[in-house]
Amino acid sequence: MRMMVFFDLPMVTRAEKKLYVQFRRFLLNDGYDMIQWSVYGRLLHGMDDEQKHLKRLVDNLPPAGSVRCMVVTEKQFAGIKLLVGPPRFSEKRGASAQLLLF
Repeated sequence: MRMMVFFDLPMVTRAEKKLYVQFRRFLLNDGYDMIQWSVYGRLLHGMDDEQKHLKRLVDNLPPAGSVRCMVVTEKQFAGIKLLVGPPRFSEKRGASAQLLLF
């Protein structure tokens, strides 16, 4: 399974920019990969992992803006069609089944 996080945060003032950077750093440090601007995703290893990472996400939410979360299966995620542009390096990695072996 994959947890996808979509967000739109205000970045008008210096304080809002700082909150944006803190939230983005949290996502990267928590194992999320940037899929595209303001869209991040990470692998999950079951429902327990989903609950753990959802709680961590809720605990690190910024006070303003819009943050959404969606969990999809690997089959659904593999069905994403890239319409324009090359795939990112993180998308060229091996299948998630290979990552589970480590």
